[in-house]
Amino acid sequence: MVLALLLVIAYFLGSIPSAVWISRLVYNIDIRDHGSGNAGATNTFRILGPKAGSVVMLSDMMKGFIAVKLALLSHLWPNGDLYANFQVFLGLSAVIGHIFPIWAEFRGGKGIATLFGMILSIQPMVAVSLIVVFLCMLYLTNYVSLSSITASIAFPVLIVFIFNAPDHIGYRLFAIATSILVVLTHHKNIGRLLTGNESKVSLFKKNKKRD
Repeated sequence: MVLALLLVIAYFLGSIPSAVWISRLVYNIDIRDHGSGNAGATNTFRILGPKAGSVVMLSDMMKGFIAVKLALLSHLWPNGDLYANFQVFLGLSAVIGHIFPIWAEFRGGKGIATLFGMILSIQPMVAVSLIVVFLCMLYLTNYVSLSSITASIAFPVLIVFIFNAPDHIGYRLFAIATSILVVLTHHKNIGRLLTGNESKVSLFKKNKKRD
């Protein structure tokens, strides 16, 4: 009963629509009516700028981070397999909440920032490595979507071949499933990348103009 309640709480936490609330309260628009139509950090960066985008990204990351920490309220042994698997389920519950938020007509974002917050909470070193991969690709291309896809593909590679931790089959399967899921949810972005129609986000000094 306690575990089920914590999963529900994680979903409600993930459902907090940071991009929607900020765009409505501060800018008097609904971010979902502009750009890609997603209520996430990337679309917020494109439409409202780096200040609003940064706030949304941090907020969405914290949802995944805090959701994982809810495992501390369970009766599970912290070093056990069940605890590790429950952390994954809590994080996924928050990600589902972000994608289908009950507080915003079930129209959310793609869950990348929330997913990253979840990884940061479980394996900080893996998360830092993913940031490096993401930023390197973003610096080279200015494509947030391509950077997200590249980092997601790097995730299972880092887990299985480099860090080799935590040694839980559930977490490794989650890493592989996450990589596949991110690629699938970015299928439209992949199509635009192939045709050269994907929007860029210029965050580095080498690009003085926004595309």
